[in-house]
Amino acid sequence: MIHQVDWSKIPWSPVRPGVDRKSFSGNGATLALHRLMPGHEPRPHSHHYEQIVYIVGGTARFHLGNESVIVGTGGLLLIPPNVEHWAETIGDEPVLNLDVFTPMRAEYAPPPPAD
Repeated sequence: MIHQVDWSKIPWSPVRPGVDRKSFSGNGATLALHRLMPGHEPRPHSHHYEQIVYIVGGTARFHLGNESVIVGTGGLLLIPPNVEHWAETIGDEPVLNLDVFTPMRAEYAPPPPAD
């Protein structure tokens, strides 16, 4: 069974003021696009998922544990499981942050129907 979705028709869901998300899940991974507005409130957190970050647009400073790195458009970052992290927008442009989570995050989006 093919599970196809038009990404542009997935609505943005508010996460908190200044942060929105849209997502799509398969059985083993979740793809989530986050929109981080300038001045949003960063919230340190950790989770048991591996997270691969791809910056589609804008620039963000990512904090991972005791380290930080600036990642701009086209940049990739690996966030290992169980590492406290957060991002803050740099400049006046919103950050579009495309994340791949594995395993799938059931709380973001349900998996496609089984065959």
